Amino acid sequence: MRPRLPSIASYRKTGEREVEIKTKAVDALFPYQMLWFLVSSPTQWEKLGKDWNKFASEPSGTGPFKLARLVPRERAELVKNEAYWNPGRIPKTDRLVLIVAPEDSARTAALLSNAVDMIETPPPDAVARLKQGGMRIEQNVTPHVWNYHPSMVEGSPWTDIRLRKAANLAIDRDSIVKLLNGLARPAYGQVDKTNPWFGKPTFELKYAPDEARKLMGAAGFSKTQPLKTKFVVASGGTGQMLSLPMNEAIQEMFKDVFIEVEFKVVELEAMYTAWRAGAKADMNKDITANNIAYVTSDPVYAFTRFFASNQAAPVGVNWSYYKNDEVDKLISEALNTFDPAGQDALMARVHEKVVDDAVLIWVVHDTNPHALSPKIKSYVQAQHWFQDLTTIGV
Repeated sequence: MRPRLPSIASYRKTGEREVEIKTKAVDALFPYQMLWFLVSSPTQWEKLGKDWNKFASEPSGTGPFKLARLVPRERAELVKNEAYWNPGRIPKTDRLVLIVAPEDSARTAALLSNAVDMIETPPPDAVARLKQGGMRIEQNVTPHVWNYHPSMVEGSPWTDIRLRKAANLAIDRDSIVKLLNGLARPAYGQVDKTNPWFGKPTFELKYAPDEARKLMGAAGFSKTQPLKTKFVVASGGTGQMLSLPMNEAIQEMFKDVFIEVEFKVVELEAMYTAWRAGAKADMNKDITANNIAYVTSDPVYAFTRFFASNQAAPVGVNWSYYKNDEVDKLISEALNTFDPAGQDALMARVHEKVVDDAVLIWVVHDTNPHALSPKIKSYVQAQHWFQDLTTIGV
């Protein structure tokens, strides 16, 4: 399991004039390495001596592109597969080069200098500069939510639903989107409102500090006697999420409703370790919430692993040890339902319950932004990090 699946980051023409004239050619920058597995035909497997390392460089794929060259951790060069079986998905480009470029500034500079034609996850502070340079920003709501996961073990203040609701009502999500220069969407739950799993929760996530303060007061807290607690957060986030600036902004919003949060700032891998260990682990004994963004691309990733009681650590990543018998029943029913519409209906009911229980403190959804050069004439932004490269035309 992982908080995020990465994908392509940018594209450009080769810069070789004769290639630009004779063919359509595109290069791309990858800010991350994609996780993957290999599937080989028996013929190619035997030809390469049953060596997976060799097969990684000489695959026998039947997709719309063929691998022409691979330099690990540097680039992959793809060419159009003229013999692809589906004529409707023949690539619009003759050549595509994917280039590894993990640094935000390097990707931005490459696009502005016309070294590339597209970049993934442009940094928020570069959006205005990119637009001034004639680039356009493409984005789409993505199955990824940036949130806090509060502990519900004995002794945690978050066992009180009034506090969990107050924390959700304390956050000005529009301000967080503005902080990200529009490269996000406000979260009203685990999934976006356009998702068939959203349902009709009765608890509405909104910016309502007065309501939050009333809930805090009813729970025994005030300006002179605030709730003091500690969250573990990462020094750096994923994609365009700005972990520390976002956390610091929300810290001030919490303070306004009598919640004083101290942050334990760690590297992302240390966060994963603490997350997988669960709220009861010794390493988390003084921590009441974590801040890992969650993938929500399927029912297991979106709901089961966080909200089913049988997924509590160390079995799964129900970090908080949340337990709701009705949620368990609905998830179990969904796992045994093979009708997609029936599954959607069950997941919507699960979502209604976890939002009404304010199980998480939700902030924003990722939109997987891409910045495109005017040279890109056709492109369809997917609602995922996996992008159909055949739609790119120059």
